[in-house]
Amino acid sequence: MTATLGATDPGGRPLAAVLRAETRLFLREPGSLFWILVFPAALLTILGLIPSFRKDDEALGGRSVIDLYVPVAVLLAMIMAGLQAMPPVLTGYRERGILRRMSATPVRPSALLTAQIVLHGAAALGSAVLVLAVGRLAFGVRLPRQSAGYGTALLLAVACVLALGATVCALSRTSKVAAAVGSVAYLVMMFTAGVWVPVQTMPDLLRRIVEFTPFGAASQALDQAALGDWPGWTHLGVMVVWTAVLGAASTRLFRWE
Repeated sequence: MTATLGATDPGGRPLAAVLRAETRLFLREPGSLFWILVFPAALLTILGLIPSFRKDDEALGGRSVIDLYVPVAVLLAMIMAGLQAMPPVLTGYRERGILRRMSATPVRPSALLTAQIVLHGAAALGSAVLVLAVGRLAFGVRLPRQSAGYGTALLLAVACVLALGATVCALSRTSKVAAAVGSVAYLVMMFTAGVWVPVQTMPDLLRRIVEFTPFGAASQALDQAALGDWPGWTHLGVMVVWTAVLGAASTRLFRWE
């Protein structure tokens, strides 16, 4: 990371230089790459190997359990990126004084924050593509019928989780605190995303409550788009509101040192 301090490229674009440096560091972290890119697709594969999960069920609207778990696996990658991978990295940089030292160079600390958001957002989207491919090729899950709506919900969900991750960074003074806070938020978001019980199969009251959380809304929006409908404006609106609130909170609370 020290090579990033004061780094600029020949064209004088410090953000591009920081992004390249952070990309190299990110690719050297096999743990993060596994949990973001590999684990969601691997989990979907394990679930898909259960014969009963591949059978259509009238109680699920003629769909199988594995059909419901594709958007869940997509969201799981986002949660991993935004709450488990990004917060410890940024708080670690601040804890070691790297962000403060960058203030004295042509590279502003905000460039590092932007690079981290871009990297983890891209990793989450890459994992989503991999999950969709595994679902389609291995288990015959149809690709989203409303591709524009699916893409819209996907981008909003990524923005929401990165805003949440930035808020965790803002509230955590050290990387250990960030890991602890991120883990608690991670478990809550996993439940609301439907990792243990798909949102679509939750009892009515619980489902209505969960739909007002970022990933409960995202799960429903992705499922609606997968079926060919435009995602409900309520679900999209919930994600927009959460992104705006969390983004404003993280911007106000974040400290570079």
